[in-house]
Amino acid sequence: MKVVILAGGLGSRLSEETHLKPKPMVEIGGRPILWHIMKLYHGHGVRDFIICCGFRGYVIKEYFANYALHMSDMTFDMSDNTVHFHRQSAEDWRVTLVDTGETTLTGGRLKRVADYLEGEESFCFTYGDGLSDVDISAAIGFHKSHGRLATVTAVRPPARFGALKLAGDEVQGFIEKPQGEGGFINGGFFVLSNAVLDRIEGDRTSFEGEPLAELARDGELRAFFHRGFWQPMDTLRDKTMLEALWTEGVAPWKSW
Repeated sequence: MKVVILAGGLGSRLSEETHLKPKPMVEIGGRPILWHIMKLYHGHGVRDFIICCGFRGYVIKEYFANYALHMSDMTFDMSDNTVHFHRQSAEDWRVTLVDTGETTLTGGRLKRVADYLEGEESFCFTYGDGLSDVDISAAIGFHKSHGRLATVTAVRPPARFGALKLAGDEVQGFIEKPQGEGGFINGGFFVLSNAVLDRIEGDRTSFEGEPLAELARDGELRAFFHRGFWQPMDTLRDKTMLEALWTEGVAPWKSW
């Protein structure tokens, strides 16, 4: 199965990092968040990636073109102009990088890679700026079992503030950022049947708009519930939190 990853947005709310690079290339633990997402899928046997590039897409292309340089120890022998790799961390990935336009909306980006999905019965689809320990294999299995066109991972958003433990008006203690605020939301990890592409008109179509709404109206959208870790990287605060989890060795999404 293939996975399509959106990696072309501006990331304006993380402008401290994204004025020089696309948001999926912002690093967590010295590796782009895009790499972390790909490692998550790789752990579930998904090795064929289609990356939808846009804003500063050349940064992503250069990263994969020079992947061995980023991941390996090497010696450059200037006398005979040779390079010797000592420790090479190779991935058995197939990565297709597609320029989907700088201003194209999410549905439009997906529509633009339709040719690379030809012949696929279904595929995974996600954003290039969020991490989770979601069970991708279980989500794929769930999608195949219900026979509908689309599956969205339903998550509870992480709380941004601590809460008071109350008994009437008596404060009995404090709860540090309890998990979940209200109902379930779109967690951004989809499994889609190829026919979903026919519901996207073009570049100005937001996938989260009419295509998803239409799928829901037609009874073709099912929710795969994930109650574990889920965290988008929307702001510098989010990035700092994810970096701290990685540095402390307690990153929930690290399954490799």
